[in-house]
Amino acid sequence: MKFPVISILWLVCMVSSGNLSNQASELSVFLIGDSTMADKPGTSEVNPERGWGQIFKTYFDDRVHVENHAVNGRSSKSFIDEGRWDTVVARLQPGDYVFIQFGHNDEKVLDPNRYTNPYTGYRYNLRRFVEDSRAKGATPVLLSSIVRRQFNEQGTLVDTHGAYPMICRLLASEMKVVFIDMQWLTEQVVSELGPEDSKQLYLWVPAHTYAAFPDGKQDDTHLNPVGADRFARLVVQQIRSLDLPLQDYLAID
Repeated sequence: MKFPVISILWLVCMVSSGNLSNQASELSVFLIGDSTMADKPGTSEVNPERGWGQIFKTYFDDRVHVENHAVNGRSSKSFIDEGRWDTVVARLQPGDYVFIQFGHNDEKVLDPNRYTNPYTGYRYNLRRFVEDSRAKGATPVLLSSIVRRQFNEQGTLVDTHGAYPMICRLLASEMKVVFIDMQWLTEQVVSELGPEDSKQLYLWVPAHTYAAFPDGKQDDTHLNPVGADRFARLVVQQIRSLDLPLQDYLAID
């Protein structure tokens, strides 16, 4: 049977259009931040430390490429000064997302290479991340820092971040940036678990259990696989709650 030439041309156009549509639907999500977000080396059987960004990747289908540029020990200042932000900006394409979470190391007042005044340096660094992202056609998302597991003698979870989360909130409102309040969300989780049970989220490991920590570890800042997944899920829930288009790329409920 012979097909009319016009039908063949129509079919070719439809297939080509579909391919272009699939290509256009692909995007990248860039993560920039500190150790609480960063990828950690080794399997969880050897090294139980995990950043929530490391688990966050697994929640998307194969149309999304998650690039985790978060690095241990970085503040908004050192991330820029080391050229890491320039590397991300060079890779941004229209339609991409940039998730931005700094604060833990911006607080390091005794380290001039990392410290930022929350009202000046920190605020303007966040503004730069937002403006540069938008200039490349990407969508910035600001996140406040996750809580440290620090309880007082009465069993109340106390704040360790000072003005940094509030500055992040205010800038997000001022610049009309999508904001995920991880301080508040993680505070609820950790407070509900309490001083003892909340250890199951953080890097509390006994000696002679993991090769990476032969002497054990009692760390109230960094996360284990359970905590990283719990906090990554909070971000995923907010993507849905805020009705971000990115939710269409989620592969896991």
